[in-house]
Amino acid sequence: MSTKTIGVLTSGGDCPGLNAVLRGVTRAATKRNWKVIGFRDGFEGLLPPGDFIVLDRSTTAGIMHLGGTILGTTNRGHFVAKVGEGNIVQVDPTVIAKAKSTLENLGVEGLIVVGGDGSMTTALQMHNAGIKVVGVPKTIDNDLEATAMTFGFDSAVAAVVDALDRLHTTASSHKRVMILEVMGRHAGWIALHGGLAGGADVILIPEIPYDIEKVIEVIKKRDAMGAKSTMIVIAEGAAPKGGKQYRHEVKSGEYRLGGVGEILAREITQRIDKEVRACVLGHLQRGGAPTALDRILGTRFGVKAVDLIAEGKFGFMVSYHNYQTEEVTIEQAVHRLRLVSPDAQMVQTARAVDISFGD
Repeated sequence: MSTKTIGVLTSGGDCPGLNAVLRGVTRAATKRNWKVIGFRDGFEGLLPPGDFIVLDRSTTAGIMHLGGTILGTTNRGHFVAKVGEGNIVQVDPTVIAKAKSTLENLGVEGLIVVGGDGSMTTALQMHNAGIKVVGVPKTIDNDLEATAMTFGFDSAVAAVVDALDRLHTTASSHKRVMILEVMGRHAGWIALHGGLAGGADVILIPEIPYDIEKVIEVIKKRDAMGAKSTMIVIAEGAAPKGGKQYRHEVKSGEYRLGGVGEILAREITQRIDKEVRACVLGHLQRGGAPTALDRILGTRFGVKAVDLIAEGKFGFMVSYHNYQTEEVTIEQAVHRLRLVSPDAQMVQTARAVDISFGD
């Protein structure tokens, strides 16, 4: 086998399963007698002279069960190409040129970029500038149309279910309405799957604008039935009919979401004499050990990325369909979100077990 040097970096938000990808890349590459360089802190590690470590069987041993990424990551810095919904900017050509120079000086013949839509946007610009790039999709929101599933999603859902299991007991003890706010900017997959598995009574997602009066009806109906509590799961990007997402503007990068659960709690208490509590799960969904499914999926994505380099398929991103790892061009993958259809089978299943979507 020919000796080759490849690079890998993790960019954007962290999530469970990233280390499984790094381990998969390293194991598959070293088996081909290739050298693997891991760049620290996302694309920033590409700036001259390069901030990196050599990844081998020793440095990646015992990391698959760890959350986060041993390489570090960032969604800030010189390589940001996506600063908001639909707002694409061009990375400074001189910055990309510096990255290309670093890769050439290190003899890197292929760069694996692990990240979400914003990171893939940057990767596409680098590919167009002549850098040999392969993408690996990463988003706990599971909202990339080009792949049926991304690693980290199953772990995030497991965190939601665990939280609901714990909240059920305290909610029942005090006969409260309990609101759990979860991640989901544009897509409600985490709320939908977590709410269904965790026994929620109401699930509010970005794709289905809710009517607060419908939510009140559910609470009153459950009280009349003698229910001890009402559990509501709301995605951070959910909004009422005719309303907008609750956003926090930031100095750089994409706007932040969060706080919609507390707003919903206030609206409920203004309309009904009921004790309401809101809990924001936040970054707990991103941390902790990955589930078995995410460890397997991360490993498979890493191996497939190495295969794509071996086949010379640069400008492609790993994807997952029908239980098989495949590939799609990065250009086809970016800026195409996979959203929850209001009439999707999963939504119908939830409605069939008397879960309301506030509509």
